[in-house]
Amino acid sequence: MNRSTAAQHRRAVVFQQLHEGPEPFVVPNPWDAGTARILTGLGFAALATTGAGLAHAMGLPDGAGPIGRTEILDNAAAIVAATPLPVTADLESGFGDSPEEVAETIRRAAAVGLVGGSVEDSTGRAEDPVRPLEEAVERVAAAVAAAKELDFPFMVTARAENFFQGRPDLDDTIRRLQAYEAAGADVLYAPALPDADAIRAVCSAVSTPVNVLMGSPALRLSVSELGALGVRRISVGSALSRASLGAVVRAAQEIRDHGTFGFGADAVPYAEANAMMAPDQAGPESDTAP
Repeated sequence: MNRSTAAQHRRAVVFQQLHEGPEPFVVPNPWDAGTARILTGLGFAALATTGAGLAHAMGLPDGAGPIGRTEILDNAAAIVAATPLPVTADLESGFGDSPEEVAETIRRAAAVGLVGGSVEDSTGRAEDPVRPLEEAVERVAAAVAAAKELDFPFMVTARAENFFQGRPDLDDTIRRLQAYEAAGADVLYAPALPDADAIRAVCSAVSTPVNVLMGSPALRLSVSELGALGVRRISVGSALSRASLGAVVRAAQEIRDHGTFGFGADAVPYAEANAMMAPDQAGPESDTAP
């Protein structure tokens, strides 16, 4: 096993163990190498990519056609290279309709250094946004089979998109997550659950670790409160990237409307920003350490 392979295996084992710990953990979502370095330096244990954050950084709306598997995985590779932490990726709907295409996405994700990835049951079609359950299960099973062929524990997260796609059907969401669990998914995820009761119902209905999306002003629960509901992993999706956009908008509006520059008081000092980007700040363990 060469050094790069050994490092990926180590990251994968660490990531797996995080899901087995006594407390839930937060996996924040950088959208480029710089934000990956910042989040690593702040002491998080693992990172997750964000498709929406990447799209906005590229000047595109989320779901835009030009952002495909190559762009998503190139971005993931840059984030992996910027941190010694485990990185899991937003792999959207697997970048293909067939189970074979989903499996190929998992293999390519592993090849760029990722140790996990999520597969949605969405279709990308506004008139029919969520796949039939049987089809969705076949795709999750294909992702799991591809992951098991690897020589490290790549964690497959199966996403039930009902609430995110405007279909607030909790019973069907739970039914889907239970089916994905039976298909071998390592983590279950239903983004945009509306409240604590829905989160508790999902966590109570399955035994596989559940990831919950936070960052919405409408859903204000702490890490400890989410843990009490049964949540094992917490992500923030594009919330951090949108928070940065909010800072830019407010600063620019101040300049435009008032001709003042008070926003600079909240800016990270130049020297501190430079220090955050230094490769050796990323954490106590590095893939190039002896």
